[in-house]
Amino acid sequence: MAKKNEELDPETLALINWCIEVEGFLVAGGATLDQAQEHIEEQVEWFTDQFYDGLTPEQAAKAALSD
Repeated sequence: MAKKNEELDPETLALINWCIEVEGFLVAGGATLDQAQEHIEEQVEWFTDQFYDGLTPEQAAKAALSD
């Protein structure tokens, strides 16, 4: 995890914000906040691929919930 005094590059910040949005859609789909966070952490590579493939947070959450 980045130290507080380190600045994140814009791409990393965009990915983090995208994951935060995905988290909200996972919760809206029935997951608890803890479950959503844990799932994103466990599947970080998959979610990163979805981000770079251009999926919206809602599309990525729907895909994750359908598995």
